[in-house]
Amino acid sequence: MTLPYAEPLVALAPQPRVIPEPPRAGEPGGAPCGLCDWLADFEHSDHEKPIWYDDNWALCRATGVTIPGVVWLASRAHHDSFADLPDHLLHSYAPVVARIERAILGLGDIARVHVYRWGDGSAHFHIWFFPRPLGMLEAKREMLALWANVLPEAPKEAVANAEAKIAQALAETN
Repeated sequence: MTLPYAEPLVALAPQPRVIPEPPRAGEPGGAPCGLCDWLADFEHSDHEKPIWYDDNWALCRATGVTIPGVVWLASRAHHDSFADLPDHLLHSYAPVVARIERAILGLGDIARVHVYRWGDGSAHFHIWFFPRPLGMLEAKREMLALWANVLPEAPKEAVANAEAKIAQALAETN
């Protein structure tokens, strides 16, 4: 395993626990869910549209992309996690994830597509897709997210080209 940091690394002690935890955006007592507002309005406004969407899901652009093809998928309706997704979304989840993975692999020069769900940002269900570039063995397993965080930002044209190819592949498999 190769970390994207120079040695020596120093382990830090965990901070004291914060209980109760502060509410996330989209939770009672937290900020409003901005994702809900955007997803409810993008079809009827001049707001930027997702890369691809259907009645249940929206595939969205990431910002500060270091590896072209990094995208994230959100439920169109407000749900927090797998635990509260209704059955129709649970049943549509695997097929849409498979389609997205095939679209990203279709970019070429991609060894694997990592799918991550971190639940500590917004309380709106979303998952991330990170393509591991072919031959970038230091980024295997959990290291890909670390490497993607420290690499230089990819050229905007390369990111837009990857997004367009992903959108085209998804449109072709509807």
